Amino acid sequence: MAKSKRELFLKRRLRVRNKLRKVNAGRVRLSVHRSSKNISVQLIDDIQGTTLAAASTLEKDLGFVGKNNIEAATKVGQVIAERAKAAGVSEAYFDRGGFLFHGKVKALADAAREAGLKI
Repeated sequence: MAKSKRELFLKRRLRVRNKLRKVNAGRVRLSVHRSSKNISVQLIDDIQGTTLAAASTLEKDLGFVGKNNIEAATKVGQVIAERAKAAGVSEAYFDRGGFLFHGKVKALADAAREAGLKI
């Protein structure tokens, strides 16, 4: 029987995160969440269990509240790279969760790389 989209998403998310944790132990994780209306990203230190920096289209000063498009994702990627530098983080591993690496997720990652964050 065919599985639902949600079940496939959760299975893909676990597969991606488990592989990344094995390979990139000790590095900071750049976790992305994309909803139908917004996109957000966090720098997470899994060893201490803390969020070092975060950026989202929900922030009014970015000017993209309620928008989830490639331009908004690009701006969020640039902002998270700046905040990572301020937090003393120069490299992280990219955790796309269960989202496919194209479109908005790819635009966010490319913008963060161009702004100086090593992913």
